[in-house]
Amino acid sequence: MKKRLVILGAGESGVGAALLAKMHGYDVFVSDMGQIKEEYLNELNNASIAFELGKHTVDLIINADEVVKSPGIPDKAPVIVQLKNKKIPVISEIEFASRYTSAKKICITGSNGKTTTTLLIYDIFKEAGLNVGLAGNVGTSLARQLACGNDFDYLVVELSSFQLDGMFEFKAEVAILMNITPDHLDRYDYKMQNYVDSKFRILQNQTADDYFIYCSDDLIIKEEILKLDVVAKQLPFSLEVEVEQGAYGKEKQIHLTLNTNIMSIFYHELALQGRHNIYNSMAASIAASVAHINKEVIRQCLASFKGVEHRLERVLSVRGMEFINDSKATNVNSTWYALECMQTPVIWLAGGTDKGNDYASLFDLVTEKVKVLICIGVDNKKLIASFGGMVPTILEAESMEEAVKLAYKSGMKGDSVLLSPACASFDRFKNYEDRGRQFKECVRNL
Repeated sequence: MKKRLVILGAGESGVGAALLAKMHGYDVFVSDMGQIKEEYLNELNNASIAFELGKHTVDLIINADEVVKSPGIPDKAPVIVQLKNKKIPVISEIEFASRYTSAKKICITGSNGKTTTTLLIYDIFKEAGLNVGLAGNVGTSLARQLACGNDFDYLVVELSSFQLDGMFEFKAEVAILMNITPDHLDRYDYKMQNYVDSKFRILQNQTADDYFIYCSDDLIIKEEILKLDVVAKQLPFSLEVEVEQGAYGKEKQIHLTLNTNIMSIFYHELALQGRHNIYNSMAASIAASVAHINKEVIRQCLASFKGVEHRLERVLSVRGMEFINDSKATNVNSTWYALECMQTPVIWLAGGTDKGNDYASLFDLVTEKVKVLICIGVDNKKLIASFGGMVPTILEAESMEEAVKLAYKSGMKGDSVLLSPACASFDRFKNYEDRGRQFKECVRNL
């Protein structure tokens, strides 16, 4: 009798999992509480996969042998609670898909910097001529790629805490932890330790033959490592102390050491500038060295990488004002990095769906650099209360178009207009990509 796999959520990961499961002979059923994009509807129909939209029919779900859950569905959702009460395994698409590949997995997580680091590692591996795939929280789902017949020697996988929560047997041969700052606490009972535990799931199932690459300047990571029995080889990176194995910054250079492989590169040679991007470059260079990639290839890629859409993305210069799209900054720490990079007076576009933000860490940077704050959320009370005493001008906008026009009128030659919301996007936009693209379109329309 066929095993029954139910998939909750018919987005990229859910439909990918459905296609892969169908290929491997499962009885597949897909359920989505919302609408399903036309392209995904067509794929499900073409593959003769049963589905429903606009509801979760419990009787069609709790008869599953196993359930693949979209990362966006919280564990407290009623259908998930029922599944767990019946002891039906609920896993992530990555957990499911990883059963069908023998690739070595380089996995990246963290509150900030994981997308940039993931794409930078992928770029280096590709440039080195390796058979490498890109998956996880970026690009095409791993399940879809495997369903299309692609397999790889290496997989570079960006993992969110939500994905990690649904992973049990999965193993990262190389686990990379960039940093941990408060984020998504609404999904973790507003308990920081729950969120920390989620991030450290990236170490599960590792052996002494595997690697753990991490930022040793991050106090939360340092403290957590002391509590754990980390069996993998540890390769830290730091801008504060020298490390014997790993990477560190000294005399405005990154210094990398892994066994007998030694290299260095000046900060000014890096394609991605700013303190946070030095960390990203360090992590990527260590991962590449673990795979025995030539140091000249690593250096070349660090110097030529193009960056990530919606992450400190320079859009246009209008009337001498620089417009910068950092819509991917959905938490306070990401915005801290963005403001830290700014060298000119800032007109700051911020706000959206608050995730339990504490803005105190931004106060010094905002006082020093921000001349105008334009609030783009539906409810801006917390932003206004937090920064009302330190920003000379605070404005509210009903749309991205209005926000960009207000920024243009408020600025002058030499200013930077920075969209770095520090909040989720769902009050006015479909997602952070939609928010960033609307910003870029409105800037071009100026």
